[in-house]
Amino acid sequence: MQENKIRILDMQKEDRPRERLIKKGPASLSDSELLAIILRTGSKKENVLNMSHRILNQYNFKQLSRINLTQLMKVHGIKESKAAQISACFEIARRLESHKEEEKPKINSPEDVYRLIYPRLREEKKEMFIELCLDTKNQVLKEETISIGSLNANVVHPREVFKMALAESAAHIIVAHNHPSGDPAPSREDIEITKKLVETGNIMGITVLDHVIIGDGRHFSMKEAGHI
Repeated sequence: MQENKIRILDMQKEDRPRERLIKKGPASLSDSELLAIILRTGSKKENVLNMSHRILNQYNFKQLSRINLTQLMKVHGIKESKAAQISACFEIARRLESHKEEEKPKINSPEDVYRLIYPRLREEKKEMFIELCLDTKNQVLKEETISIGSLNANVVHPREVFKMALAESAAHIIVAHNHPSGDPAPSREDIEITKKLVETGNIMGITVLDHVIIGDGRHFSMKEAGHI
């Protein structure tokens, strides 16, 4: 059997490009092996590794990234589907080069929490309990609604709050919820839940910086009121 007709599936599993990438990482693969993973299959006359090697003998990666679909499809063995796969990969690479991380919101005060959350809670008719996971610079890593409905110990459980904080490797968290009545004054349940979250955070090493209650054009900070 000729070497270029040997199927990838006929190779030892540890020698296949995809398996080697999974086991050793993409840096361990040659250019032709990386291209073979993108192309996935060869042809009846040529396995995908040989096809990739032949293509890269004709065009290097830089040249390959510059040619359009029509030119790609002139390469022997490359039809529309494979040409689209190659083109998409290089477009991702181009976009990555110009990609800029969006600036993360930074929380320095209860007013910052209010400005961040109030627009989405302004018209809500139910109480929504929201968690902000923060890094060591108080930048927001993630914002998520933990529960919807009347705020009580059964709805908001520390387990759910700190589950997300751990998943995001948060240094601190801030929690907030709205009062559809428009009055942000805390209820007894609000204060109890705040204390329970602070106690849990102290045990887990994740600081609860504040619990902000959002009202109609107003807000209440548990931190400023001395409950934290």
